[in-house]
Amino acid sequence: MDILPLLNEVHSVARTGLNYTGNPFDRERYEQLLEIASRYCGECIDRPMEYVRDRLRLELGHITPKIGADAAIFDQDGRILLMLRTTDDKKWCLPCGFVEPNESPMDAVIREAREETGLEVRPLHLVDVFTRFPSAENGPHTVVSVVYLCEIVCGELSLSHEGSDVRFWSIDAVKDWHRNHFNFALSARKVWQDHRA
Repeated sequence: MDILPLLNEVHSVARTGLNYTGNPFDRERYEQLLEIASRYCGECIDRPMEYVRDRLRLELGHITPKIGADAAIFDQDGRILLMLRTTDDKKWCLPCGFVEPNESPMDAVIREAREETGLEVRPLHLVDVFTRFPSAENGPHTVVSVVYLCEIVCGELSLSHEGSDVRFWSIDAVKDWHRNHFNFALSARKVWQDHRA
């Protein structure tokens, strides 16, 4: 049984409680919940409890899912632009990243495409909104990904420090996909095909 979803919920309750309570007895109990979440989350992802606790303590306020923005960019032959990640799992992904404060998902997808590929893009259609729940494979947070079909406006394809390769791929030829990105690509291909029809 994967207990990371439960630990994510315990962590969220603890951080939200610490944000709102002024009662010292309640604070003590929320701190205890945070320690429990840190200890068992560390065991699940094979990281020291102190590392996990420090990471979880950086999150302030009412805990909500992380919001990601993903760019689905196709060439004329129907191949999708992917980047080989240098961090975490070193697999192929759409240009993507977390939405920053004071930024919309649409603005984030434009920024991430520019940073990761050197291309200026324009979002054409919302592909879909996907939810990835915490697990040993996915990590300790819920992530909501907003995927846009984008067209290239200008720029030259270039590699950023975040990737070790960037290129257009036939979706069916890719063997090592980052987390849910295969599903993102399949959904985006359907929207791309409908857009061209």
